[in-house]
Amino acid sequence: MKILFLDQSGKPGGAELCLIDIAKPYQKNCLVGLFADGSFKDLLEKNDIPVEVLTNQAIQVKKESSLSQGLASITQLAPLISKVVKTARNYDLIYANTQKALVVGAIASFFSRRPLVFHLHDILSAEHFSKTNINISVNLANRASLVIVNSEASKKAFIEAGGKAELVEIVYNGFEPQKYISNETEINQIRQQLELDDKFLVGHFSRLAPWKGQHILIEALAKCPPEVSVILVGDALFGEQDYVKQLHQQIDSLQLQNRVKFLGFRNDIPLLMAACDLVAHTSTSPEPFGRVIVEAMLSGTPVVAAASGGAVELVESGVNGFLSTPGNPQELTEVIKTCLQDKQKTDAIALQAKDSASKRFHVANINQQIARLLQQLGMGHRA
Repeated sequence: MKILFLDQSGKPGGAELCLIDIAKPYQKNCLVGLFADGSFKDLLEKNDIPVEVLTNQAIQVKKESSLSQGLASITQLAPLISKVVKTARNYDLIYANTQKALVVGAIASFFSRRPLVFHLHDILSAEHFSKTNINISVNLANRASLVIVNSEASKKAFIEAGGKAELVEIVYNGFEPQKYISNETEINQIRQQLELDDKFLVGHFSRLAPWKGQHILIEALAKCPPEVSVILVGDALFGEQDYVKQLHQQIDSLQLQNRVKFLGFRNDIPLLMAACDLVAHTSTSPEPFGRVIVEAMLSGTPVVAAASGGAVELVESGVNGFLSTPGNPQELTEVIKTCLQDKQKTDAIALQAKDSASKRFHVANINQQIARLLQQLGMGHRA
């Protein structure tokens, strides 16, 4: 089966990292078409996945765009759509991996007469998308042959927004467990480099954005014993610099300057996670999946997650991690204190999490699920 994958981003986010794993088995029979140049292209090439940047013109439509803004973008998209239609005729199906890719892919699917697969990585809610964009996404997705979602939470939101339940299949994100193995020497070295080797280290791994809830963790930290420190791994995207300023002001007002480190974007995430005593996921809005949660599990580090969205499908509190109420710093403080005071219990939880996650989310198992779905789709289309 020859597949044309489409993705709007030039930067590797969660959806893009997922796409790499999906495309790998089809290296000799696929093309990833991007709507922007950037480091994601380099990452695809590093994994020997054929890639082409289909346009260098930025697509102006955003998640919160109005109908008039959306219609205005159609003329802008025309050359890109034409190119995708022509390219798609050399492939058996179109696989749209993002929202903007769905718009282009759906139109190209109609003109090229190729079946469309849409991989939905988002919870379609008013918190993140305008009503117009939700309606457009659902209407176009309903014309696809298959909609893959990454959690029960994403499926539920899609159907509640008007999506056809019979099109939907749940496939969780896949991971390579061996990528998350770190040795004690490496862990000790990184903690020494951070000058945190004698601290109880809580890590937060996400772009810096209000809904990711870094401010919740900082507020919780203020009520923790002084040996607890925090590293914030990630940086602002999409014009969220004001939030970074607010975080620094919050840290200054709570006098936590010596207990919080901003590390920015890093390439050594598995090692940093392994170096932490606890990984905190603090999103204030429901996450569709929560890659960070599974990555922490695979790294052998206990994780506390905000109890909403896909996170509750990943974590059973007290068994393979901890859950706390979103936006509640006091609950988060209590979990941190529990992990600090009862290392034997948290080590056992982390071990259980690593073992179960290695099986449940192994990329080989996930790819088998997707291959089976695509094969069935291909057979049905030929018939």
